[in-house]
Amino acid sequence: MTSNDSLARLAAVIESRKASNGGSADTSYVARLLERGPDAFLKKIGEEACEVVMAAKDADHGGDPKKIVAEMADLWFHSMIALAHYGLQPGDVIDELERRAGTSGIEEKALRKAQQRDSE
Repeated sequence: MTSNDSLARLAAVIESRKASNGGSADTSYVARLLERGPDAFLKKIGEEACEVVMAAKDADHGGDPKKIVAEMADLWFHSMIALAHYGLQPGDVIDELERRAGTSGIEEKALRKAQQRDSE
C-alpha cells in the first residue's frame, strides 16, 4: 500500500463522518469537530503544529525523534479534517507538491508573490 492509498483511505473515513453522510457528533470525534466548524478544527491544527515544533526542539536536545512522527500524524489528521470541510482531498495537496517538484523554493515563492500582485 502506498502513502497516497493510506491518505485516501483516511480521507474516505473522514468524509463518512460528515453529518451529511450520517456522521454523528455523539459518536465521532471528527463529526464533532466538523459540527463545531472551522474555529474548532483550525484551533486543533494550530495546537498540533506547536506540538510538532516542541517535539522537534526536544529531539534537538536528546528527546525521542519518534515523537515528531506522532505529533506530525496528529497535525496531518487535523489538516485532513480541514481539507474535507472545504471539499478538498489529500490528492489535491499531493498534486500541488508534484507540481512544485523540481522548482526551487525561492523561485516558487517569488512566482506566488508575483501571481498575488497580479491578482490584486
